[in-house]
Parts: sequence; C-alpha cells; structure tokens
Amino acid sequence: MREWWRDAVIYQIYPRSFQDTTGSGLGDLQGIRQRLPHVAALGVDGIWLSPIFMSPQKDMGYDVSDYLDVDPIFGTLDDFDALIATAHDLGLKVITDQVLSHTSDQHPWFKESRASRDNPRADWYVWADPLPDGSPPTNWHSHFGGPAWEFDAGRRQYYLHHFLTSQPDLNYHNADVQDAILETCKFWLDRGLDGFRLDTVNYYFHDADLRSNPPAEATSQVMATDLYGMQSNIYNKSRPENIAFLERLRALTDQYADRMMVGEVGEGGERAIELMGEYTSGTGRLHMCYSFALLGEDFTAAHFRRCIEGFRKGAPDGHPYWSFSNHDVPRHPSRWAEHAVSHDHMARLTASMLMAFPGTIGIYQGEELGQEETVMEFHELTDPPAIRFWPAVKGRDGCRTPMTWEHDAPNAGFSTATPWLPVKAPQIARSVDLQEAGNDTVLHHYREVIAWRRASAALTRGDMTFLDLPEPILAFRRASDDEVLTCVFNLSKDPVVLTLDTVAEKTGPGLARLDGATLELPGNGYAYLRHDGELSLTADA
Repeated sequence: MREWWRDAVIYQIYPRSFQDTTGSGLGDLQGIRQRLPHVAALGVDGIWLSPIFMSPQKDMGYDVSDYLDVDPIFGTLDDFDALIATAHDLGLKVITDQVLSHTSDQHPWFKESRASRDNPRADWYVWADPLPDGSPPTNWHSHFGGPAWEFDAGRRQYYLHHFLTSQPDLNYHNADVQDAILETCKFWLDRGLDGFRLDTVNYYFHDADLRSNPPAEATSQVMATDLYGMQSNIYNKSRPENIAFLERLRALTDQYADRMMVGEVGEGGERAIELMGEYTSGTGRLHMCYSFALLGEDFTAAHFRRCIEGFRKGAPDGHPYWSFSNHDVPRHPSRWAEHAVSHDHMARLTASMLMAFPGTIGIYQGEELGQEETVMEFHELTDPPAIRFWPAVKGRDGCRTPMTWEHDAPNAGFSTATPWLPVKAPQIARSVDLQEAGNDTVLHHYREVIAWRRASAALTRGDMTFLDLPEPILAFRRASDDEVLTCVFNLSKDPVVLTLDTVAEKTGPGLARLDGATLELPGNGYAYLRHDGELSLTADA
C-alpha cells in the first residue's frame, strides 16, 4: 500500500496567527480546530503545526521549555487531542514541529545542567572551557548574530547556541540525551500524531574536538549581517554522527503505523542535496527532507530544474518535499513580484507549478489566498533578528501576520482583541469570505489545481523529464502508465509562443491558448498538455 505522504499536499499552520478563540490576541488550538473545515475544503492531505509546546516564546516557540506539554497560550493537552480527532474525522493527517537540536534556557534540563559541573545532567548541553585568553572555544557564529558561545558565570564555562543565547544546544554525544529526546517523541506518537517536521535536522551533533570552522570559499551572496555564512560550517553542524541518531528516530516511528518524518536541512547549495540524499537513503532514516532551495530569490527555469534534477541525482533513494513559502521567508508572490504581471498572476502560476512537481508539496497558511508579505514598521516587530539588525534585515514577522477570515469583522475575524501582529488593509482585502464570494479568485484556483493534481496519475506518481527550452520557459513531462502530460510555464511578464511537433490537447487549469500546433502563453501563463508518446516544443524567435 502506498504511504499517504508520498503524494500529499500538506498545509502549514502557524498557530499564533490562525484563529484566536479566547480574546488573547494569539491563535490557539481551539481556533485551529474551528477553522479546519476551510483547510479540508482545499483538498489537502494533512496539516503541519509550528511549535505548540511550553515555551517562554523568545523565538516564538522554537525555544522549548517542556517537550511534554502544550503552552497555555495555545490551550491544553485535551485541546490537542480534540484537534487530532477532528482533523482525522475530516481526513487530515497531523504533524508537528519537533525542535530537537536545542531547548530554552528555561527547560529544567538546562537549569540543572548549568547548576554545576558534576550534576546528573551536567553534560546534557555543549559546555566548554574558555581559551587561555578568555575567548570562546571556537570561532563558530550564531545565526542571530554574534558568537555561538555564551559564557556562564556559575560554571565558568561557555555553552553553545546556534540561535538566541536563550536557546542552548543539546549534547547529542551523550546517549542519555538521545534517549530522553526519543521518549518525548514517543509521547506524541502515542497521542495519535501522524509524524514530525524536524526543525534544523542537521544541527543535532557538533564536532567533539571543537575545531574552528575555515572561512567560506565564497561569500558573494552573504548578507552583511550574516556572519554565519562567512564560514564553511563543517564542524558545528552536519556531522556524520547525525545518521545513527536519525536511524534511532526512524526505528521509533516504525513502531507505529503510517507515520512520517520530514527533516528541514539547514544547508545551502550542493551540500544540501548531498545531506538530503544521506538522510533519506534506504528505508531506515528519514522519509523526506527539504531545504531552502526553493525559498529564495531565484526565479528562473534553470534554477527550478537544477534543484529538482539535483535532488533526483544526489538523493536517488530520497523523496522530496517542495514548497515556495513558510514561516521563515517572505511570501513568494511578493518575493518574486518583479517577474509578475500582477500579484494574482504570480499566485496562480506558482500554485500550478508547485502542484506539478514530483514528491510531497507544502503550502503555507494564507498562500491559498495569494496573501502578500505584510509591510512592518519597527515598533510592530517581534522577530529577534529583525529587531537586532533593522533596517538591513526585515525579519520574519511579515509572513507571520494573522489569517484574515471576514473582511468586515474586527481584525478580519482573527481575534476580538489586539492581535500579536497587526492585521493590515492589504491582507484584509484578501480575506477568505471575499475570495469565497469571487468567481475567479486565488482560493478557487488553489482548490482547482490541488484537485487536478490529486486526480492525475501523471502528476502524483509519474516520471519527470525536463524539456530543453530557453528562459523564461519551464517545461517538463510527467508520465505514468495511464497518462502523459507536458507542463509548460512562462516565468516572465512577457508573452511567449511555442510550436508543438505533435497533436496535443490542453487540459486542466490553464492560462494559455492552443491553436493547432501553436501554444500561446501570456505573461505568467501556464498549460498542461495531454498527448500520446513524446512531445517536443520549439520557442518562436
């Protein structure tokens, strides 16, 4: 039997911003449960919840202080169980973010670890003595600015943190740490959870010899604030010991029926593909991996082809998970606006592209509305790196603002109180009720193209072959035993004309005109062509 996740479309929910039912200004589990019919109506297969665990919320839940409980701002364990039950009744699987590489400094494990050098959990985190001059043990950088080491006056040692100083890294070289983490994962599997999205999955282990990183070979794409990218980060993450722990984690999930793990590989370039291949090789590691390859600025046919073919070549045993937006990057219709005829044109084009890609597909809440990035002012920010590096870094708040449900309700139906992030006019203009009422909206297009993907054997299970065409045309063939489709996308604002060498019919959602052997694609146009055998396309000069 084919696993549910292999052809799935998974909808990411950012719990703080989905629906508030308590008047706190923050979304909660009851709100997610209340709005699940909207998600189910899209035709998706499951939901991914960003962190809901106990946390001081200094990094919006990615700083866990108790892995075994729900943070009160979101509700209770009973609310979580009710959410699982409702989702399952609607035919939706549920996976959650598991932040296993680090905890909050408020976690009882860390409080005990920092108390002395000889307590039972003294070695549960990465501690090291200062160098003779008092400087940190290595040259490693934090993602959020400054050294990756923080000095603790009590132990008179440094501890490692890849992110905020309040997010100390666990020491996975300690087997007791691995055992404890696996127990926390088992807790949620026992409650009926369908799988995990593993945050920073290549960060679990560090170099035990604490060697400093060499400089990066090229820093041409490094942001001025991103000192992290100025090193070749070979000793602080992506260590070979990671594999054995992933195999332990897979062995745990395999004790449960039909569970899934997808790992976020925090790495760039060819190294990301290499790790995705390693982490998904065979049947004893992760089920899937994804990287930030499609979450950046690059919007060319060559880039999309390079990413997909690179994965197929570098991770032949692996199964990909593709998405264009999430909670960490600007929303893609805004990110790629320079290539768009209009915002809605870009939203429809990219939805049509994404649903034609092989593997598992992820979409981010509000994406189905064509939501744009919210423009933030400094006093509205909550994101730590944005606050620290403003205005050079705009941060992640712009993609995390609340869902807009009813355009004429207070805060667009998200909350009766002042929301934790602002609800602004451009977002209200894309509220769910307005899109439901329209005849030709982005929401209706998402439903149509998701249903089209689900019904197509070629798109869900077919082989993929790219066609050699010049920019800005992305074209590939998806072929199953029952169906052959050629998918063609115009990534520019300018119209293009293509000539077919065989008979084909235009099918499914599309923005194109097929007249005999001539295919006309307007700016941001797209077409699915059904045909027998092979089909070649020639771009008219």
